[in-house]
Amino acid sequence: MPVENEVMAHRQRETARVPEDKTCVSCGRRIQWRAKWTSNWDEVRYCSADCRRRGVTQIDQELEARILTLLRTASSIGSADAAHAVGGDGWRDLVEPARRAARRLVSAGQVQIIQNGSVVDPSTAKGPFRIRRTR
Repeated sequence: MPVENEVMAHRQRETARVPEDKTCVSCGRRIQWRAKWTSNWDEVRYCSADCRRRGVTQIDQELEARILTLLRTASSIGSADAAHAVGGDGWRDLVEPARRAARRLVSAGQVQIIQNGSVVDPSTAKGPFRIRRTR
């Protein structure tokens, strides 16, 4: 008959310490640690092969600068506003790069992304959003 408070015969697993999440330098989304990156977590900079190929281009840096410039005179802007300011007639092709630029600026602590008046996580935000200066 088992005795109460009997010590179990097996050893309990030690829980490994999981490093902090990082931000992708290309798209600005959160990179969550994976066990396969144990040996090289310090070198991980991109969330995917597409982001690694894309990197951060001159146009991406121009979009970041334009977002910050537009926010000097407006309380908030849409990503399309920055795309239009940089791309002129071809602005539609720059909307997604402008969204990536906004996410990178969030990770740098310079802006916030808002939807319906609330600050949202840029890694999980779906649909249109607005960009405002960090308060």
